Amino acid sequence: MSNIPRRHAITGATAVAGVAGSPIGHSLSPLIQNAWIDAAGLDAVFVAFSPPPDRFSHFAEGLRGGAIRGLNVTLPFKEAALSVAHEIGDRAELAGAANLLIFNEDGSITADNVDGLGLLGALAAQAPGFDPKAGPAVIVGAGGAARGAAAALVMAGAPQVRIVNRTLARAEMVAGAVGGGARAYALDAAAAAFDGANVVINATSAGIASDDALNLPLEATPADAVLMDMTYKPLLTPFLERAQMLGRRTVDGLEMLIRQAGPSFEAFYGRVPPPEVDVRALCEQVLEAQALMPGNTS
Repeated sequence: MSNIPRRHAITGATAVAGVAGSPIGHSLSPLIQNAWIDAAGLDAVFVAFSPPPDRFSHFAEGLRGGAIRGLNVTLPFKEAALSVAHEIGDRAELAGAANLLIFNEDGSITADNVDGLGLLGALAAQAPGFDPKAGPAVIVGAGGAARGAAAALVMAGAPQVRIVNRTLARAEMVAGAVGGGARAYALDAAAAAFDGANVVINATSAGIASDDALNLPLEATPADAVLMDMTYKPLLTPFLERAQMLGRRTVDGLEMLIRQAGPSFEAFYGRVPPPEVDVRALCEQVLEAQALMPGNTS
C-alpha cells in the first residue's frame, strides 16, 4: 500500500473538510481527497465523520462559522443536509437532497448536489460519445440516489426519464418531484421501461449479492444502451456482469464517486484536483486488498 497518501502534521492553519455518513468506515472519499491534497502540497486534510443517525442536524449546526470548510454527505444524511442549509443550489433543490455542504465564514451553510456531475462525468469517461439527449434514461430505484440521478439527467436534457421501482407509488413520487416528463413504472413493467432506453442506471443496492432479487430483464435494453451501477463495492456487480455478457457498454460506481469528488475538492480548497494523481488506481488497490481479507463477504 505504498502509494496510499502520506499523513502530514495538522496545524491551526490546516484547512479541514470531511465526509459524513453512517456507517462511514467503507468510504473511499478520504483516500481520494487526501491523495489530491498531498499532490497539490496543500496544508489541508480530509477526514471522516460518523454522527449519530438522529443527530446530523445538531452536528452540522455545530460546524457553522468556518470551523471546517465543508462536508461531503452520504447515506443516510443527504435529505437532512438539505434541511440545514441557508442557501440551496438548483441541483440540490431538484434532487431533494444535498451531498455537499459548504460552511461559510458568515455562519451560513450552502448546499449543493454534485452526485449528478459525478454520474454524467462517469458516463462520459467510460462510455465515450454518450449523449444524454439521445434517448430515454431509466433509473432503477426510488431512493435519494435515484432522485439525484433523475434530476441530473433531466437537467442534462434527457427527453424522458423513467423510474422503475418495486413500489409504484414511490416511483411516482420521484417522477413527480423531478418533472421533465418523467414517468413511473412498477418493477413488473421493467421490460417496457427498458424498451428504447439510451441508458439504464441501477440506483439500488438490491443486486450486490445477486441481481436475481431484482430479476431485471436486461435483455430488453437496446444493443447500444449503456448500463451503469452506482454501487462500487464490488466493482463488477452482478448487474454489470450480466450487462457485459449481453454485450452492453457498462459504467461503474467507482468512476461516479471519483467524478463527484472533483467538484467537491474544488469547492473545499479553491482549486481543481491535480490531474497527475491516478486516484482510481489507488481506490482499486484498496478494494482488491479488502476483497482478499479473511471473512470478507462484500
